[in-house]
Amino acid sequence: MRSLWVSLISFLPLAVRGGQIPIVNGVIGGVSNTTENFKPKFLNSAATTPGKLRYVQNSGVCETTPGVKQVSGYGDLTSTESIWFWFFESRSDPDNAPLALWFNGGPGSSSMIGLLQELGPCRITNDSKSVTLNPYSWNNEANLLFIDQPVGVGFSHGDTRVGTSQAAAADVWSFMQIFLADSRFSKYKANNLAIWTESYGGHYGPTFAAHFLAQNAAIDKGTVSGTKLNLKVLGVGDGLTDPLSQYPGYITYAANNPYHALVSSSVISRANSDWSSSNGCKNQISNCYATGTNSVCSSAQSFCNNRILSPLAGNWDVYYVLTQNPDPYPPDITNYLNSVASKIGAEATWTESSGTVYSNFAATGDWMHNSRPDLETVINAGVSIEIITAPKSIHSALPSSQ
Repeated sequence: MRSLWVSLISFLPLAVRGGQIPIVNGVIGGVSNTTENFKPKFLNSAATTPGKLRYVQNSGVCETTPGVKQVSGYGDLTSTESIWFWFFESRSDPDNAPLALWFNGGPGSSSMIGLLQELGPCRITNDSKSVTLNPYSWNNEANLLFIDQPVGVGFSHGDTRVGTSQAAAADVWSFMQIFLADSRFSKYKANNLAIWTESYGGHYGPTFAAHFLAQNAAIDKGTVSGTKLNLKVLGVGDGLTDPLSQYPGYITYAANNPYHALVSSSVISRANSDWSSSNGCKNQISNCYATGTNSVCSSAQSFCNNRILSPLAGNWDVYYVLTQNPDPYPPDITNYLNSVASKIGAEATWTESSGTVYSNFAATGDWMHNSRPDLETVINAGVSIEIITAPKSIHSALPSSQ
Protein backbone atom coordinates (compact mmCIF):
# COMPACT_ATOMS: atom_id res chain seq x y z
CA MET A 1 0.00 0.00 0.00
CA ARG A 2 2.74 2.45 0.96
CA SER A 3 4.65 1.79 -2.26
CA LEU A 4 1.56 2.71 -4.28
CA TRP A 5 1.22 6.09 -2.60
CA VAL A 6 4.94 6.78 -2.83
CA SER A 7 4.64 6.20 -6.58
CA LEU A 8 1.85 8.78 -6.68
CA ILE A 9 3.97 11.27 -4.74
CA SER A 10 6.60 11.09 -7.47
CA PHE A 11 4.10 12.75 -9.79
CA LEU A 12 3.19 15.59 -7.40
CA PRO A 13 4.29 18.99 -8.76
CA LEU A 14 7.11 20.50 -6.70
CA ALA A 15 5.22 23.67 -5.91
CA VAL A 16 1.68 24.48 -4.91
CA ARG A 17 0.26 26.31 -7.89
CA GLY A 18 -2.76 28.26 -8.92
CA GLY A 19 -2.95 31.17 -6.48
CA GLN A 20 -4.97 29.37 -3.83
CA ILE A 21 -4.29 31.80 -0.98
CA PRO A 22 -6.65 34.77 -1.37
CA ILE A 23 -5.27 38.30 -1.28
CA VAL A 24 -7.41 40.79 0.65
CA ASN A 25 -6.63 44.51 0.35
CA GLY A 26 -3.18 43.60 -0.92
CA VAL A 27 -2.46 41.24 1.99
CA ILE A 28 -1.84 37.54 1.42
CA GLY A 29 -4.34 35.75 3.63
CA GLY A 30 -5.68 39.06 4.91
CA VAL A 31 -8.83 39.80 6.86
CA SER A 32 -11.15 42.51 5.61
CA ASN A 33 -12.13 45.34 7.96
CA THR A 34 -15.46 45.78 6.20
CA THR A 35 -18.47 43.58 5.68
CA GLU A 36 -18.18 42.13 2.21
CA ASN A 37 -21.23 42.08 -0.04
CA PHE A 38 -20.68 38.72 -1.67
CA LYS A 39 -23.57 36.94 -3.34
CA PRO A 40 -24.09 33.25 -2.56
CA LYS A 41 -24.34 30.96 -5.56
CA PHE A 42 -28.07 30.29 -5.40
CA LEU A 43 -29.43 28.86 -8.63
CA ASN A 44 -33.20 28.97 -8.83
CA SER A 45 -33.11 26.78 -11.92
CA ALA A 46 -31.20 23.93 -10.25
CA ALA A 47 -33.42 20.88 -9.73
CA THR A 48 -31.82 19.42 -6.64
CA THR A 49 -32.43 15.94 -5.24
CA PRO A 50 -31.47 16.10 -1.54
CA GLY A 51 -29.47 13.07 -0.46
CA LYS A 52 -28.76 11.96 -4.02
CA LEU A 53 -26.26 12.43 -6.85
CA ARG A 54 -26.92 14.06 -10.21
CA TYR A 55 -24.31 13.52 -12.88
CA VAL A 56 -23.14 13.19 -16.46
CA GLN A 57 -21.19 10.09 -17.44
CA ASN A 58 -18.32 9.96 -19.92
CA SER A 59 -18.56 13.54 -21.18
CA GLY A 60 -15.42 13.14 -23.29
CA VAL A 61 -13.85 16.12 -21.55
CA CYS A 62 -10.40 15.76 -19.95
CA GLU A 63 -9.93 11.97 -19.71
CA THR A 64 -9.63 10.57 -23.24
CA THR A 65 -7.83 7.30 -22.50
CA PRO A 66 -9.84 4.57 -24.28
CA GLY A 67 -12.01 2.58 -21.89
CA VAL A 68 -11.40 4.82 -18.86
CA LYS A 69 -14.67 6.18 -17.48
CA GLN A 70 -15.45 9.49 -15.83
CA VAL A 71 -18.43 11.01 -14.04
CA SER A 72 -19.10 14.64 -13.11
CA GLY A 73 -21.95 16.34 -11.33
CA TYR A 74 -23.43 17.16 -7.94
CA GLY A 75 -24.15 15.64 -4.58
CA ASP A 76 -27.12 17.49 -3.11
CA LEU A 77 -26.68 17.78 0.65
CA THR A 78 -29.99 19.63 0.94
CA SER A 79 -32.35 21.46 -1.40
CA THR A 80 -30.07 24.53 -1.14
CA GLU A 81 -26.59 22.96 -0.89
CA SER A 82 -24.95 21.18 -3.83
CA ILE A 83 -21.35 19.98 -3.88
CA TRP A 84 -19.60 19.55 -7.23
CA PHE A 85 -17.48 16.48 -7.96
CA TRP A 86 -15.52 15.10 -10.90
CA PHE A 87 -14.61 11.41 -10.73
CA PHE A 88 -12.10 9.57 -12.90
CA GLU A 89 -11.66 5.83 -12.88
CA SER A 90 -8.20 4.42 -12.50
CA ARG A 91 -6.46 3.58 -15.74
CA SER A 92 -5.40 0.34 -14.03
CA ASP A 93 -7.87 -2.09 -12.39
CA PRO A 94 -10.45 0.50 -11.24
CA ASP A 95 -12.58 -2.02 -9.34
CA ASN A 96 -9.72 -2.72 -6.93
CA ALA A 97 -7.69 0.49 -7.07
CA PRO A 98 -7.78 2.89 -4.09
CA LEU A 99 -10.20 5.80 -4.05
CA ALA A 100 -8.29 9.07 -3.64
CA LEU A 101 -10.09 12.27 -2.65
CA TRP A 102 -8.45 15.54 -3.72
CA PHE A 103 -9.04 18.91 -2.05
CA ASN A 104 -7.39 22.22 -2.87
CA GLY A 105 -7.04 24.85 -0.17
CA GLY A 106 -7.73 28.56 0.11
CA PRO A 107 -9.86 28.37 2.16
CA GLY A 108 -12.40 28.75 -0.61
CA SER A 109 -10.40 27.53 -3.62
CA SER A 110 -11.62 25.02 -6.17
CA SER A 111 -10.20 21.53 -6.52
CA MET A 112 -10.32 22.01 -10.28
CA ILE A 113 -6.94 23.69 -9.73
CA GLY A 114 -5.49 20.33 -8.80
CA LEU A 115 -7.31 18.60 -11.62
CA LEU A 116 -6.16 20.83 -14.48
CA GLN A 117 -2.89 22.29 -13.17
CA GLU A 118 -1.43 19.50 -11.09
CA LEU A 119 -2.30 15.80 -10.93
CA GLY A 120 -5.44 15.14 -12.96
CA PRO A 121 -5.94 13.14 -16.17
CA CYS A 122 -5.56 16.28 -18.29
CA ARG A 123 -3.61 19.54 -18.05
CA ILE A 124 -4.46 23.01 -19.26
CA THR A 125 -2.48 24.22 -22.29
CA ASN A 126 -0.35 27.35 -22.14
CA ASP A 127 -2.95 29.35 -24.10
CA SER A 128 -5.69 28.31 -21.61
CA LYS A 129 -7.93 27.23 -24.48
CA SER A 130 -7.77 23.45 -24.23
CA VAL A 131 -6.34 20.51 -22.33
CA THR A 132 -3.92 17.73 -23.14
CA LEU A 133 -3.84 14.21 -21.74
CA ASN A 134 -1.57 13.89 -18.70
CA PRO A 135 0.42 10.63 -18.89
CA TYR A 136 1.51 11.09 -15.26
CA SER A 137 -1.98 11.49 -13.81
CA TRP A 138 -2.59 9.95 -10.42
CA ASN A 139 -5.43 7.95 -11.95
CA ASN A 140 -2.75 5.76 -13.49
CA GLU A 141 -2.92 4.02 -10.09
CA ALA A 142 -6.00 5.29 -8.23
CA ASN A 143 -9.61 6.25 -8.76
CA LEU A 144 -9.60 10.05 -8.42
CA LEU A 145 -12.42 12.08 -6.92
CA PHE A 146 -12.02 15.87 -7.08
CA ILE A 147 -14.43 17.75 -4.80
CA ASP A 148 -15.25 21.47 -4.77
CA GLN A 149 -15.97 22.31 -1.14
CA PRO A 150 -17.34 23.95 0.94
CA VAL A 151 -20.60 24.77 -0.80
CA GLY A 152 -20.07 27.94 -2.86
CA VAL A 153 -16.58 26.98 -4.05
CA GLY A 154 -15.89 26.41 -7.75
CA PHE A 155 -18.92 24.82 -9.41
CA SER A 156 -20.58 24.04 -6.05
CA HIS A 157 -23.55 26.25 -5.25
CA GLY A 158 -26.09 27.10 -2.57
CA ASP A 159 -26.12 28.27 1.04
CA THR A 160 -22.58 29.36 1.92
CA ARG A 161 -22.82 28.77 5.67
CA VAL A 162 -19.50 26.95 6.30
CA GLY A 163 -16.76 28.93 8.02
CA THR A 164 -14.64 26.34 9.83
CA SER A 165 -12.68 23.26 8.85
CA GLN A 166 -14.84 21.18 11.21
CA ALA A 167 -18.05 22.28 9.51
CA ALA A 168 -16.44 21.56 6.15
CA ALA A 169 -15.50 18.08 7.37
CA ALA A 170 -19.09 17.34 8.33
CA ASP A 171 -20.31 18.30 4.85
CA VAL A 172 -17.61 16.25 3.13
CA TRP A 173 -18.60 13.24 5.25
CA SER A 174 -22.24 13.76 4.23
CA PHE A 175 -21.21 14.04 0.59
CA MET A 176 -19.24 10.79 0.78
CA GLN A 177 -22.26 9.02 2.29
CA ILE A 178 -24.33 10.18 -0.69
CA PHE A 179 -21.57 9.29 -3.15
CA LEU A 180 -21.06 5.74 -1.90
CA ALA A 181 -24.79 5.09 -1.61
CA ASP A 182 -25.20 5.64 -5.36
CA SER A 183 -25.34 2.39 -7.34
CA ARG A 184 -22.63 3.69 -9.72
CA PHE A 185 -20.11 4.09 -6.90
CA SER A 186 -21.17 1.68 -4.12
CA LYS A 187 -18.59 -0.85 -5.31
CA TYR A 188 -15.86 1.42 -3.90
CA LYS A 189 -17.06 1.16 -0.28
CA ALA A 190 -14.51 -1.52 0.57
CA ASN A 191 -11.64 0.00 -1.38
CA ASN A 192 -8.81 1.72 0.46
CA LEU A 193 -9.55 5.44 0.81
CA ALA A 194 -7.06 8.31 0.79
CA ILE A 195 -7.40 12.02 1.49
CA TRP A 196 -4.96 14.20 -0.47
CA THR A 197 -4.79 17.95 -0.10
CA GLU A 198 -2.42 20.91 -0.05
CA SER A 199 -1.88 24.44 1.32
CA TYR A 200 -4.91 25.13 3.55
CA GLY A 201 -5.29 21.38 3.36
CA GLY A 202 -2.94 21.37 6.34
CA HIS A 203 -6.16 22.24 8.18
CA TYR A 204 -8.58 20.36 5.93
CA GLY A 205 -6.69 17.07 5.77
CA PRO A 206 -6.21 16.36 9.49
CA THR A 207 -9.68 17.70 10.35
CA PHE A 208 -11.43 15.67 7.65
CA ALA A 209 -9.50 12.52 8.47
CA ALA A 210 -10.15 12.81 12.22
CA HIS A 211 -13.85 13.41 11.53
CA PHE A 212 -14.02 10.35 9.28
CA LEU A 213 -12.45 8.23 12.02
CA ALA A 214 -14.80 9.62 14.66
CA GLN A 215 -17.83 8.90 12.49
CA ASN A 216 -16.59 5.36 11.85
CA ALA A 217 -16.31 4.83 15.61
CA ALA A 218 -19.81 6.23 16.12
CA ILE A 219 -21.17 3.84 13.49
CA ASP A 220 -19.53 0.95 15.37
CA LYS A 221 -21.21 2.15 18.58
CA GLY A 222 -24.58 2.48 16.86
CA THR A 223 -24.89 6.19 17.55
CA VAL A 224 -24.54 7.17 13.89
CA SER A 225 -26.02 5.50 10.82
CA GLY A 226 -24.01 5.34 7.64
CA THR A 227 -21.22 3.74 5.69
CA LYS A 228 -17.80 3.53 7.31
CA LEU A 229 -15.05 5.13 5.23
CA ASN A 230 -12.02 2.86 4.81
CA LEU A 231 -9.43 5.57 5.40
CA LYS A 232 -5.86 4.36 4.96
CA VAL A 233 -3.86 7.41 3.83
CA LEU A 234 -3.68 11.13 4.55
CA GLY A 235 -1.41 13.17 2.29
CA VAL A 236 -0.72 16.89 2.79
CA GLY A 237 1.39 19.07 0.49
CA ASP A 238 2.81 22.36 1.83
CA GLY A 239 0.16 22.40 4.52
CA LEU A 240 -0.61 25.01 7.17
CA THR A 241 -1.29 22.80 10.19
CA ASP A 242 0.24 24.34 13.34
CA PRO A 243 0.72 28.12 12.84
CA LEU A 244 2.54 28.61 16.14
CA SER A 245 5.26 26.19 15.06
CA GLN A 246 5.24 27.14 11.41
CA TYR A 247 5.11 30.93 11.20
CA PRO A 248 8.73 31.44 12.33
CA GLY A 249 9.67 29.43 9.24
CA TYR A 250 8.46 32.27 7.02
CA ILE A 251 11.03 34.57 8.59
CA THR A 252 13.86 32.07 8.27
CA TYR A 253 13.01 31.14 4.71
CA ALA A 254 12.64 34.71 3.46
CA ALA A 255 16.30 35.40 4.25
CA ASN A 256 17.95 31.99 4.10
CA ASN A 257 16.37 29.97 1.31
CA PRO A 258 18.92 28.54 -1.15
CA TYR A 259 17.93 30.86 -4.01
CA HIS A 260 17.90 34.49 -2.90
CA ALA A 261 16.70 36.78 -0.15
CA LEU A 262 13.05 37.61 -0.75
CA VAL A 263 13.12 40.96 1.05
CA SER A 264 15.57 43.39 2.64
CA SER A 265 17.16 42.87 6.03
CA SER A 266 15.00 45.68 7.46
CA VAL A 267 11.82 43.79 6.51
CA ILE A 268 13.24 40.67 8.18
CA SER A 269 14.03 42.70 11.30
CA ARG A 270 10.50 44.12 11.48
CA ALA A 271 9.02 40.65 11.04
CA ASN A 272 11.14 39.31 13.89
CA SER A 273 9.95 42.15 16.10
CA ASP A 274 6.32 41.62 15.10
CA TRP A 275 6.67 37.94 15.90
CA SER A 276 8.13 38.30 19.38
CA SER A 277 6.75 41.59 20.76
CA SER A 278 4.40 41.53 23.76
CA ASN A 279 1.29 41.72 21.59
CA GLY A 280 2.96 40.19 18.57
CA CYS A 281 2.11 37.33 16.29
CA LYS A 282 3.44 34.60 18.60
CA ASN A 283 1.36 35.71 21.56
CA GLN A 284 -1.75 36.28 19.44
CA ILE A 285 -1.57 32.77 17.99
CA SER A 286 -1.00 31.40 21.50
CA ASN A 287 -4.11 33.25 22.69
CA CYS A 288 -6.07 31.81 19.79
CA TYR A 289 -4.94 28.31 20.76
CA ALA A 290 -5.91 28.95 24.39
CA THR A 291 -9.32 30.52 23.81
CA GLY A 292 -10.45 29.36 20.37
CA THR A 293 -12.70 32.40 20.09
CA ASN A 294 -13.53 33.83 16.69
CA SER A 295 -12.46 37.40 17.43
CA VAL A 296 -9.11 36.44 18.97
CA CYS A 297 -8.23 34.02 16.19
CA SER A 298 -9.40 36.33 13.40
CA SER A 299 -7.33 39.16 14.87
CA ALA A 300 -4.31 36.87 15.01
CA GLN A 301 -4.75 36.02 11.33
CA SER A 302 -5.06 39.68 10.41
CA PHE A 303 -2.02 40.75 12.43
CA CYS A 304 0.30 37.91 11.44
CA ASN A 305 -0.51 37.97 7.75
CA ASN A 306 -0.28 41.77 7.58
CA ARG A 307 3.00 41.89 9.49
CA ILE A 308 4.75 38.62 8.63
CA LEU A 309 3.38 36.41 5.84
CA SER A 310 2.57 39.08 3.27
CA PRO A 311 5.58 41.41 3.75
CA LEU A 312 8.07 38.53 3.70
CA ALA A 313 6.87 37.33 0.30
CA GLY A 314 8.22 40.49 -1.28
CA ASN A 315 7.64 40.72 -5.00
CA TRP A 316 8.22 37.01 -5.55
CA ASP A 317 5.69 34.35 -6.42
CA VAL A 318 4.95 32.58 -3.12
CA TYR A 319 4.48 29.31 -5.02
CA TYR A 320 7.77 29.55 -6.95
CA VAL A 321 10.15 32.05 -5.43
CA LEU A 322 12.50 32.09 -8.41
CA THR A 323 9.87 34.05 -10.35
CA GLN A 324 8.83 37.64 -9.73
CA ASN A 325 5.19 38.66 -9.71
CA PRO A 326 3.16 38.34 -11.79
CA ASP A 327 4.04 34.77 -12.68
CA PRO A 328 2.31 33.77 -15.95
CA TYR A 329 2.46 30.10 -14.99
CA PRO A 330 0.36 28.08 -14.51
CA PRO A 331 -2.10 29.12 -17.24
CA ASP A 332 -5.52 30.28 -16.08
CA ILE A 333 -8.29 27.66 -16.23
CA THR A 334 -11.36 29.88 -15.79
CA ASN A 335 -12.45 30.34 -19.41
CA TYR A 336 -11.81 26.71 -20.28
CA LEU A 337 -13.89 25.35 -17.41
CA ASN A 338 -16.81 27.64 -18.15
CA SER A 339 -16.62 26.73 -21.83
CA VAL A 340 -17.14 23.03 -21.05
CA ALA A 341 -19.53 23.51 -18.11
CA SER A 342 -22.64 22.34 -19.93
CA LYS A 343 -20.89 19.21 -21.21
CA ILE A 344 -19.80 18.09 -17.76
CA GLY A 345 -23.09 18.90 -16.02
CA ALA A 346 -21.97 22.02 -14.17
CA GLU A 347 -24.71 24.50 -13.26
CA ALA A 348 -22.82 27.46 -11.81
CA THR A 349 -20.24 29.87 -13.21
CA TRP A 350 -16.82 28.64 -12.14
CA THR A 351 -14.47 30.90 -10.20
CA GLU A 352 -11.09 29.90 -8.79
CA SER A 353 -11.89 31.07 -5.25
CA SER A 354 -15.01 32.08 -3.36
CA GLY A 355 -14.81 35.41 -1.56
CA THR A 356 -17.86 34.47 0.49
CA VAL A 357 -16.37 31.23 1.77
CA TYR A 358 -13.01 32.85 2.46
CA SER A 359 -14.70 35.65 4.42
CA ASN A 360 -16.64 33.10 6.46
CA PHE A 361 -13.37 31.41 7.45
CA ALA A 362 -11.61 34.72 8.12
CA ALA A 363 -14.43 35.76 10.46
CA THR A 364 -13.94 32.65 12.60
CA GLY A 365 -10.14 32.83 12.50
CA ASP A 366 -10.04 29.18 11.46
CA TRP A 367 -6.69 29.92 9.77
CA MET A 368 -4.98 30.28 13.15
CA HIS A 369 -6.51 27.23 14.78
CA ASN A 370 -4.17 24.33 15.51
CA SER A 371 -4.86 21.19 13.46
CA ARG A 372 -1.92 19.35 14.99
CA PRO A 373 -4.06 17.48 17.57
CA ASP A 374 -6.22 16.11 14.75
CA LEU A 375 -3.09 15.09 12.85
CA GLU A 376 -1.82 13.28 15.92
CA THR A 377 -5.18 11.51 16.27
CA VAL A 378 -4.95 10.29 12.70
CA ILE A 379 -1.34 9.14 13.13
CA ASN A 380 -2.21 7.28 16.33
CA ALA A 381 -5.09 5.56 14.53
CA GLY A 382 -2.57 3.92 12.20
CA VAL A 383 -3.40 5.91 9.07
CA SER A 384 -0.39 6.28 6.77
CA ILE A 385 0.71 9.92 6.68
CA GLU A 386 2.61 11.59 3.82
CA ILE A 387 3.81 15.17 4.32
CA ILE A 388 5.31 16.89 1.28
CA THR A 389 7.04 20.27 1.05
CA ALA A 390 7.97 22.13 -2.11
CA PRO A 391 11.63 23.26 -2.19
CA LYS A 392 11.01 26.30 -4.38
CA SER A 393 7.94 27.56 -2.54
CA ILE A 394 7.76 29.85 0.47
CA HIS A 395 5.56 27.11 1.92
CA SER A 396 8.60 24.86 2.13
CA ALA A 397 9.49 26.78 5.27
CA LEU A 398 6.55 25.18 7.03
CA PRO A 399 7.31 22.02 9.04
CA SER A 400 3.90 20.45 8.47
CA SER A 401 4.89 17.12 10.00
CA GLN A 402 5.37 18.62 13.46
